[in-house]
Amino acid sequence: MGLSGEMDGCGQFMKYSMFVSNFIIFLGGLTVFGLGIWTIMDKSFVNELLGTNLFMGAVYIIIATGAMVSLIAFFGCLGAIKEIKCMLLTYSLILFIILVVMLVGGILGYVFREKVRRSMEQEMNLSIKLYKEKRSIRRAWDDTQENLQCCGVNSYTDWRGDIPDSCCKEINGQKRNCKIFPFSLNIHTQGCLNVTENYVKDHASIIATAAVTVSSLMVLGLIFSLAMFKMIE
Repeated sequence: MGLSGEMDGCGQFMKYSMFVSNFIIFLGGLTVFGLGIWTIMDKSFVNELLGTNLFMGAVYIIIATGAMVSLIAFFGCLGAIKEIKCMLLTYSLILFIILVVMLVGGILGYVFREKVRRSMEQEMNLSIKLYKEKRSIRRAWDDTQENLQCCGVNSYTDWRGDIPDSCCKEINGQKRNCKIFPFSLNIHTQGCLNVTENYVKDHASIIATAAVTVSSLMVLGLIFSLAMFKMIE
């Protein structure tokens, strides 16, 4: 490791530009990490009905890389201020690896966004038949219908007369009886396929956009770190 002597005006500009870019990357990494956690905590129950692990896989990739980006950006700021050459080189290599991983997570989010309806429709039509047989599926359906205020795949008729309580509307803290005479005042009339599709697409778009944005900032950090590495004697 070697500290440089006095850096010229261009070098000083590069130094502080790298510090600022890494500080922004640090905040961006925390934002992406927070969005990933929010997605898992907010409506993780829908994963049972998605028909694929691609969406949650992308979320876990984003969470891990978001945390790593924040940590590495902190060391990048330290390397810029202290002008430590080997730290800058290590930072650049790790940043490049994380950049690739984060881009993969962002791309997976966009890919799943386009395929979500077909996989969800197949899985929902299959799982609704297993509602009484598997506890995990029953809980997923009940949580989805209660939280997203929907019923069945396309409508409550998908339950073929055996309507679960989670389809019934709640008025003043009490569940309406919607099993005998279901109508719009006592039952959720919208199907869960459209509601869940919109929910997943919105979350996938938010996470993927955040990941691509942070990745773009990381490219700047990578450029500044390599340029500064060459300038340090």
